[in-house]
Amino acid sequence: MKINERRVMTSDAATSFELGSTKATPESAAFLAAVSPESRGAPESGIAELFNYGRGRQGLIPLWVGEGDLAAPSFVAEAAARSLSRGETFYSFQGGVPELREAICRYMSRHYGAPYEATNGPFTADRFSVTTGGIHALQIAVRLTCGQGDEVIVPTPAWPNFQGVVAIAGAVPVEVPMQLEGAGTADAAWTLDIARIEAAITPRTRALIINSPTNPTGWSASVDELRALRDLARHRGLWIIADEIYGRIVYDGARAPSFHDVIEADDRVIFIHTLSKNWAMTGLRLGWIEAPPALGPTIANLIQYSTSGVAVPLQRGAAAALEYGEPFIARQLERFRRSRDILCQGLAATGKVHFARPTAAFYVFAAFAGRPDTRALAFTLVEEANVGVAPGSAFGQGGQTYVRLCFARDPNQVADATQRLVRWVETALT
Repeated sequence: MKINERRVMTSDAATSFELGSTKATPESAAFLAAVSPESRGAPESGIAELFNYGRGRQGLIPLWVGEGDLAAPSFVAEAAARSLSRGETFYSFQGGVPELREAICRYMSRHYGAPYEATNGPFTADRFSVTTGGIHALQIAVRLTCGQGDEVIVPTPAWPNFQGVVAIAGAVPVEVPMQLEGAGTADAAWTLDIARIEAAITPRTRALIINSPTNPTGWSASVDELRALRDLARHRGLWIIADEIYGRIVYDGARAPSFHDVIEADDRVIFIHTLSKNWAMTGLRLGWIEAPPALGPTIANLIQYSTSGVAVPLQRGAAAALEYGEPFIARQLERFRRSRDILCQGLAATGKVHFARPTAAFYVFAAFAGRPDTRALAFTLVEEANVGVAPGSAFGQGGQTYVRLCFARDPNQVADATQRLVRWVETALT
């Protein structure tokens, strides 16, 4: 099959193509017309489209999905296995087993500075509820803060699931593009314009989704920027949904600035966290939502009517990760740093790939000179360089001319991918 023919099929329905389904028929159209507009309007993932297209290709180096190449550490698997051997296969607490919630509380206290013993401080265990990954926590946060027709502001480029979750909830995602300043220079940096966010607020706005450090750009908000966002939310009566899942994956300091550094107890901030990135647990689907304790019963109800809770053996593994996982995080960070440097140095040396060197997370968001159609570029790189990347068009406004490269892999493999990309650039971008 020629590449153009295959692109047409994946464009129509990436998932159906993967499963071998036929094209839409009048009968299938009738079924689609009968379901809710919110579910029917769920956007297809541009990342999954490329993943489905290229997976199984011999020798391809996959830099498209936001996960690394290490399995979860053995002590996580062993804790889960011990739980299974004890027969912990029954229903459990909707918000998570007490031992895991306490472990989350201790972890947050260690890294975000509040005393665990405080009975009325920000890090008491009743602030935390265990979820089926970060996406479940995000779904709950959106359900808590907005409803049909409400608006949620999302700075972009952004993880596509932000817009998707808001839309499925019946609300309206409002994209506010960030800007890349100094493109093509060593000082290039993404910037967030608070004034543009304020200008996007309408009477229907209910929340801001702030992802820092961010996927896909590697940008991290400063304390001053977080304070300005806090002040804006206070002034306009808005919720902040703070996705800080990459807060420990930073290359200068112990962690990234957090809304925890600037908020008071009465600020309307809901935090999203996951075990996926720090402890290589993407497929185990474990995260948590942090919210004012008064929201605990409501969150428990939302968990009850969505998943009814997380499997106890997985929660035992999560508790082990939080208690014993610091050496694993340090090991990952060292690999990420080496891989980042290899990829950035190689791409920058071509003079034809522009990006801001990431200060956090594990992505390079890059523009290839003369190739603004990055969906087409991503397919081409699969075919001609045997490297999988995610098209920037999947990340909303401001990202259309970029591709995302995830460097959370063995530095030697990233070096191989970099050489392939450099060879392609030198040949194709004349």
